[in-house]
Amino acid sequence: MSSPMHCAIQRGTPAYLRANLALFLAGFATFSLLYCVQPLLPAFARTFQVSPAESSLALSLSTSLLAFAILIAAIISSSVKRRMLMGTSMVLASVLNIVAGLVPDWHALLASRALSGLVLGGVPAVAMAYLAEEIDHRGLGMAMGLYVAGTGVGGLFGRIAAASLSEHFDWHVAMLVLGIVNLLTAVGFIALLPASRNFTPRPPQGLRHHLGLWGAHLRQPGLPRLFLMSFTVMGCFVTVYNYVGFHLMQAPYLLSQTQIGIVFMANIFGIVSSSVAGGLADRHGRAPVLIVGIAWMLLGLALSLHTHLAVLLLGVVVLTAGFFIAHAVASAWVGRLAQGSKGHASSLYLLTYYIGSSTMGSVGGWFWEYGHWPGVAALGGALMLLALGVAISLRPLDNKGPATASDQTHAGNPNRT
Repeated sequence: MSSPMHCAIQRGTPAYLRANLALFLAGFATFSLLYCVQPLLPAFARTFQVSPAESSLALSLSTSLLAFAILIAAIISSSVKRRMLMGTSMVLASVLNIVAGLVPDWHALLASRALSGLVLGGVPAVAMAYLAEEIDHRGLGMAMGLYVAGTGVGGLFGRIAAASLSEHFDWHVAMLVLGIVNLLTAVGFIALLPASRNFTPRPPQGLRHHLGLWGAHLRQPGLPRLFLMSFTVMGCFVTVYNYVGFHLMQAPYLLSQTQIGIVFMANIFGIVSSSVAGGLADRHGRAPVLIVGIAWMLLGLALSLHTHLAVLLLGVVVLTAGFFIAHAVASAWVGRLAQGSKGHASSLYLLTYYIGSSTMGSVGGWFWEYGHWPGVAALGGALMLLALGVAISLRPLDNKGPATASDQTHAGNPNRT
């Protein structure tokens, strides 16, 4: 059998382009389906007569079920083809988004959203594992950055399209249209993604086997701190985006649904920053770039406290760019540090990532109700100070440059323990 280094997809080849485009679409679908409800939370609160914190359940239930579905996906992914698992997940989640647009009451909507998060678990952990297994180390930073950029484009498109369609029609139409768009995205993904060359399906292993793999990652230097990093940065990011719409609908801003949707165009800066973050980390080291991303998030929170609309919006832009820098670097660093079983390491990173989204996104509702926007910013600031401390503690583990041949050998064999 060829060594994984010889089988890896090389940067600049047609297969590299196809893989990048396919994983870009996977990131797009995941985030557009998850976060299309974010600008609709005020509409849900009005339609169903629920509080802002309760309306956030339309997002938090999806992300919390997604968090645990990722663990299930890690268990079955060793015996199921990567493309089949990710493609099926994207199709089912798109159909459930259509169902959410048709249901008549709040609890039925929440059930559809929860199921959508559950089936989407087949995409994120497997996508990260696919990149770590299949992409040559010299192109891995760029490939991971483009995947994260796809999540940014998807989040941007889902939020803006949902806000605009909701104002011109209603939120039911918004959910239906986005479900159909992502069905087409799933078809494109399945057609583009090259078959795995460094992954061989294996018979399902018992739960004890998987618990052992997860436990081994939790004992590896640095990985638990990267998992905590994912919790903090995602928790801050989602909390800000969940409640900035409520903030901007109030005086003195009084923005419309469509105008609030335009605010989410801040994700464009995240798309750009994540695309370059991987390359910068490969050249200058991961820890310095990670620290810069967190510092930008803190600066963005500070600017968002200003009462002038332009300064507030600048703060959202800066925070968004910082988040995507931090996430792109941390997610790639997990693949670098994990000693074998990359899919299990990715699943733990994404478990804490989406737990941060669901818990902090809902806890932020309490801070909004009792402290309004300063309360939300204070919660985000506390999370970012914790993240900064974690990033500084990771500096001794940082080796500048791309992954070594030894790292790539581990990446090519995800079941190595």
